[in-house]
Amino acid sequence: MTAVKPREAIWCVLLASTLLNISCSNFQETSAVSHLQPCKAAEGPTDDFCGTLDVFEDRQAKTGRKIALKIVVLPALKQKSAPDPLFFLAGGPGQGAAEMAGELAQPYHRIEMDRDIVFVDQRGTGKSNPLECKLGKDADDDDSTAVMVDRLKSCLATYKDKADLTKYTTPIAMDDLDDVRAFLGYSKINVYGGSYGTRAALVYAQRHPDHTRSVILDGVAPTDMRLPLYMARDSQRALDLVIRDCEKDAECAKRFPNLKERLNALLARLDAHPQKIHYVNPKTGMEKDLDVKRVTISSLLFASLYSPLTVQLVPLLIDEADKGNYNGFLALGTAFDPLSENMAQGMHFSVVCSEDAPRIEPGSVEHEAAGTFLGSQMADLRLKVCDFWPHTKMDPAYYSLTPSDIPALILSGEADPVTPPSWGQQVASQWKNSKHIVVPANGHGAWGTGCVMKLMAKFLDDGSAANLDTSCVEQVKRAPFFLGPSGPDPMDGGSK
Repeated sequence: MTAVKPREAIWCVLLASTLLNISCSNFQETSAVSHLQPCKAAEGPTDDFCGTLDVFEDRQAKTGRKIALKIVVLPALKQKSAPDPLFFLAGGPGQGAAEMAGELAQPYHRIEMDRDIVFVDQRGTGKSNPLECKLGKDADDDDSTAVMVDRLKSCLATYKDKADLTKYTTPIAMDDLDDVRAFLGYSKINVYGGSYGTRAALVYAQRHPDHTRSVILDGVAPTDMRLPLYMARDSQRALDLVIRDCEKDAECAKRFPNLKERLNALLARLDAHPQKIHYVNPKTGMEKDLDVKRVTISSLLFASLYSPLTVQLVPLLIDEADKGNYNGFLALGTAFDPLSENMAQGMHFSVVCSEDAPRIEPGSVEHEAAGTFLGSQMADLRLKVCDFWPHTKMDPAYYSLTPSDIPALILSGEADPVTPPSWGQQVASQWKNSKHIVVPANGHGAWGTGCVMKLMAKFLDDGSAANLDTSCVEQVKRAPFFLGPSGPDPMDGGSK
């Protein structure tokens, strides 16, 4: 079946509007994109459609400041496409979904063949009144907690005339999303949520069940998760799986013996006596002196556990750092910088400080972090910010996982450092029409792994997971560990 390209669709509307007797099969002016315009290069992919919808910041009062929500729609490519689109909800909290449309267009091509894909910058993110705050310049910035807190306080002062930070919680944002659905003319939608986006998807389905056809949850972070309480515990679990798999691999075990003990000893040394090094940033070429502390290594190790591609390097990086060479960890850190650029820290704390922090009891972070490589410092920083960040009181019912019969495909990475499979199973136990898939050896976010995208498309086509054959997931294996700078090959010189 032939496809109608976006540009052809535009001409179709223009010709119809001049009453020329030309038929434009299955593309009508009443479709979602008739409310939008072709994207300009600065807005999104130029063969897609962009626009905004104004909503009141204070939805209850329906007066005062308005927020222009940025919308990007990737229109379905088939002439006879499904009427229900896929709405993509980003993670963080703080990522702008519409900002990600360009990079996700190709991997989501299979889904776009059959249905529109809609990206909306959630209020406070992307281009929807973004609550931005630049916390650092480079991955090797050596900022203390006090400096980071001061930066956030400075950003908070700039929001005074820009936003009421108590109006940026998930339930309010999901009511915005339903306004976008109605504005674009969709009766029912499918919702994909990744990481924090899974919380948003669950909240949308709970508040707007009549408009929710199905839900895909990828790396589940439900409303009762209490971010960042379990960050250290769950990342230790992921690291233990990496070390276990290295020990089971003959070459990795031989090349990197006693990995766990050596890491613990390294972190203890740096905790007692930070090591001063002279360092050349591989991205900027700038030379600087740097105090390598425990948190320097533990935070970069934590970030490296997110992706199977960076996990391949973990044993080698620990080995090199134990020998006093931190260049590998620091160089890897520069790769994470672009990820922080699409992260609105102000919105992040508006969510966490209202929805999570008030339910974390004093001393519980230290208890959960005891004996872990990450410790409590990263979580302590977030909670310290919540001491002064404006927040609102949430309805206690918000934290109850409501049973649902909405079809749900639930994805978990076996080695996810922040949303391990136990959270996905918790939701699956309450949603009777759900299927929970645990992807072997995978980290945070499963959609790009193996056959998962194919399964997502099949689930959306069927509107159900009941007959979904997930056996292909069993073929996913952990990628070989790097044994030296050149890769997994034991003959690359790394074992000498």
